[in-house]
Amino acid sequence: MKKQHTLVTFLGRGRQNQKTGNWEYSRTKYRFRDQDPPTELTPLFGTALAAHIKPDRIVILGTRGSSWSVLLENLKSLNKTESSLIDELFDAEIDQRIDQEMLDNVTDLISRHLNNIPVIPYLIPFGENEDEQYDILKVIAKTVPEGNVSLDLTHGFRHLGMIGFLSAFMLESVRGLEVKDLWYGALDMTPRKGAKKGITPVLTLDGLDRVRRWMNALERFDVTGDYSVFVPLLEEDGVDSETAQHLEKTAFHERTSNLFSAADEIKKFQGKLGDKKLAGASGLFQDILRKSIAWVNQNSLAKQQGKLAEQYLARGDYVRAAIFHWEALITKQCEKSNLEAKKRTHREEADQDLKDFYYKYHGPNEEEYKTLNQIRNAVTHGTPPDKQKCKDMLRDEELMASELKTVFNCLKV
Repeated sequence: MKKQHTLVTFLGRGRQNQKTGNWEYSRTKYRFRDQDPPTELTPLFGTALAAHIKPDRIVILGTRGSSWSVLLENLKSLNKTESSLIDELFDAEIDQRIDQEMLDNVTDLISRHLNNIPVIPYLIPFGENEDEQYDILKVIAKTVPEGNVSLDLTHGFRHLGMIGFLSAFMLESVRGLEVKDLWYGALDMTPRKGAKKGITPVLTLDGLDRVRRWMNALERFDVTGDYSVFVPLLEEDGVDSETAQHLEKTAFHERTSNLFSAADEIKKFQGKLGDKKLAGASGLFQDILRKSIAWVNQNSLAKQQGKLAEQYLARGDYVRAAIFHWEALITKQCEKSNLEAKKRTHREEADQDLKDFYYKYHGPNEEEYKTLNQIRNAVTHGTPPDKQKCKDMLRDEELMASELKTVFNCLKV
């Protein structure tokens, strides 16, 4: 089933005509791409954009003083009632007293002006304070119920463009909608001379949106450690699917504590990517991505596990932090005793050797080892700890973080 495509456009007030006193939009021709012919002369970019992208419906957002009458220009064959509605709207527009009922009354006329595309004109506040800005976002969420959405950030007060940009983030995060494009008719960039004189270029702000999506992905990664959040962004910027999918597999193996396979997948990703400079927004975040997978460059499996334990501790994932550092100690013991760290029986032997060393022979950092052992059992198996310190750690996050850091420093891998 085809997803419904909605265009959301903002309506401003234009500039005041010093001769007539009326508020008007500057008329111009728009060009979407260099090879495209310019559009017809129009005062409103949203009209030209609708003709270009052919949405299933249009949501028009404006204030009580926006130039709503521009949406009713050039209408012909109006009856007396329709003419009266337009006159009423025009009078109210001058005095900034338009209300939602007036807009509802002319909805069909606006749709006729826009080639009969279904239209939802909606009144929004000026956004002068925090509550009004929230109200604008609520209106956008309410009027775009499903499907895909394109946003025109051209007209309206300048701060409405920023609110519109933020709404794209909100619609994706909260509503699960797909934002197709962010559009801007750059009237101030219209050439005054030359072959392109009087033709306004159309900009897509998708690059900024991709930066925003990368920032969102990094926030999610910092919380979860899930590498798969980067996969669609990398693919959009030209990384082939086979290469990017190594991160998806890495995420799965790491979540299941299979660090052997996780490290193998990251090395495959690094090998295929090489020193290639990533394109688009991905290039801006390439160094951060490299740092996030740099644990695999440690010179032993034990150090890899230890590095991951530190990363999980830093993001407050105490379960994985305790698990990975515990496994790092076992792997280090395997390496010391020439045991095969990937074999379960060898790891069980190394585990017992550690327990003997700390519990029978009271090796250095005995208390830290016992603390890690009891915390690991508590957070992974629900086993109540005996040590009072461990009981306190399970009740106090700050104490948990500081004590685990101390344990990791004492039981180095």
